[in-house]
Amino acid sequence: MPRRALSHVLLVLLPVVAALAILPFVYSNHLLLFNFIVFLTLAQGVNVLYGFTGYLPFGYVGFFGAGAYGFSLAVMHLHLAPLPALATGALAALLLALLLTPLLRLSGAYFAIANLAASQAVYQVVSNPSLTPVTRGPYGISLSGVFNPVLSYSVALLVLAGTLALVISLRNSRFGLSLHAIREDAVSAALAGIDVVQSRIVAWLLSALVAGLVGGAFAWRISVFYPDTVFSLEFSIFAIVFTLFGGAATAVGPLLGVGILYGIYNAIGISTPQYFQLIYGALIVGLVLFLPNGLVSVLRLGGIDVP
Repeated sequence: MPRRALSHVLLVLLPVVAALAILPFVYSNHLLLFNFIVFLTLAQGVNVLYGFTGYLPFGYVGFFGAGAYGFSLAVMHLHLAPLPALATGALAALLLALLLTPLLRLSGAYFAIANLAASQAVYQVVSNPSLTPVTRGPYGISLSGVFNPVLSYSVALLVLAGTLALVISLRNSRFGLSLHAIREDAVSAALAGIDVVQSRIVAWLLSALVAGLVGGAFAWRISVFYPDTVFSLEFSIFAIVFTLFGGAATAVGPLLGVGILYGIYNAIGISTPQYFQLIYGALIVGLVLFLPNGLVSVLRLGGIDVP
């Protein structure tokens, strides 16, 4: 690992993981901490795709839902233990991503809309009553005998650590630089010898893998859920907003976005949603007008090298 990447791991990854490992012992709302990890991971997963390739995945929740159902079906029908089932959930997300690779031929709003439509198509298939013997259809999943909040939290934290390491590696690797070049000008990148199609597919698969793993961990943690829970567009929208608010193509940006916006949501969003929506909207508008590159741009103005 390059020295710069190693310093960023020590600066960003270790403190975040250590804090989230200690917090369950001093803070009683473990489900909130788990959800915090889920959104941190999803925001970084969006970051892998959007931050480095420019593809904005409005249907990112499709991979999350595929991971949750891949895990659940492996437990219910294959009788796998949770850890092997988690790998099955990741595989389900990867297979879905491979199936949807033709979407990468699109760009901009066309890709975003097509990706959103694809995720909703997967939701309709999973929730179809005719598939009740397999997916339980609209009646939801109930997993018995696997509920383990401590172990599922630990695994989700490891997934977050791996995702942060991935983002830091991309920022400091030749492959990450090639993705940046593709995002800025795909034609010039191709002329420079970069395999544009292959690079985009790899980023797409890595992003799907992140969502599939955390989706499986989510299903393991809650154990009982309906299709509209794990295919809720809230996961995609929050992950995208958190990433853009903090700053894409950095490891720190999504951490800032989740810490501030999800913190505000849990402080006032549930009890007084009208005030939350007002504050939320004002923050987003202010960001777009004055800090289009996210909060990390403020740190850069101060001469800070943002990991």
